Amino acid sequence: MARTDARGGPRTRARIAETASGLFAEHGFDGVTVADVARAAGVSSVTVFNHFPRKEDLFFDRTDEAVDLLRAAVRDRPAGLDVVDGLRAAVLRMLDERHPLTGADPRAADFFATVAASPALLGRARGIGAELQQVLAAELVADPAPTEDPALVAALFVAGHGTVLTEVGKALASGEEPDAQLDGIRERFERLFAALRAAAG
Repeated sequence: MARTDARGGPRTRARIAETASGLFAEHGFDGVTVADVARAAGVSSVTVFNHFPRKEDLFFDRTDEAVDLLRAAVRDRPAGLDVVDGLRAAVLRMLDERHPLTGADPRAADFFATVAASPALLGRARGIGAELQQVLAAELVADPAPTEDPALVAALFVAGHGTVLTEVGKALASGEEPDAQLDGIRERFERLFAALRAAAG
């Protein structure tokens, strides 16, 4: 199979992520090496690391998407909509679409089970949360409409979102079907945004 150059483009990144997902599903996260992913994707290990600096990032391959969605929720919200309502609209729209970042994707059970079983993935999840918090805080500071205590609002949103996902994961682990959780997920997010509204002033 032909090799790509040391970096490749978006298609190469998508192929690596898709290949890694399949291997993790088949062999478990700890049963797959970066070299395994590179070999199956037809690229070098250097190429894999250029797109995904850590093995854990192959699993959390939507981190860049999460950053883009956060920024868009703040920057691209309709005129007259404040930041909290912009975040709320984005999250509820994603929930309606069963987006994986809301925990409503039918494949979420395997994802949460894999994370819960891996200390490395749990650690990386915390690191990603800290990175997303920094991104959102910076967006709130730069936004023309001032937010009272942007660092607190960013911390509450990211921690609250993570808490919702954790509760979803526990429910899925107990055998509850994703469809049965939609109303509960929505209610939890609405409570989160009520708290954010109070913090944002």
